[in-house]
Amino acid sequence: QVQLVESGGGSVQAGGSLRLSCAASGRSFSAYTVGWFRQTPGKERELVAAISSRGNTLYADSVKGRFTISRDNAKNTLYLQMNSLQPEDTAVYYCAARVLSPDYDYWGQGTQVTVYS
Repeated sequence: QVQLVESGGGSVQAGGSLRLSCAASGRSFSAYTVGWFRQTPGKERELVAAISSRGNTLYADSVKGRFTISRDNAKNTLYLQMNSLQPEDTAVYYCAARVLSPDYDYWGQGTQVTVYS
């Protein structure tokens, strides 16, 4: 089993920034596709950003140009740099990982991000 632990969430004013981190266990982190999801009450969970083992990235249109996903394989850590935060970015953010299948197999516990005006 793989364990994922998020950190870095909190409360921030609109226009501010936060950096989320996700620490992963195991020796095969570099082989995983990893991503960030978010969920708000009454809405379905959505993919925010993902990064492959080769470093290819994908972003939701709503965050493109504002958020940056990155990984440090030496530290088994995934990051999400969030700039120009807006109230609509308020959500519980989850990191997740997958290997070969389209489904994300491993999930963290989530971290709350709140953006206020």
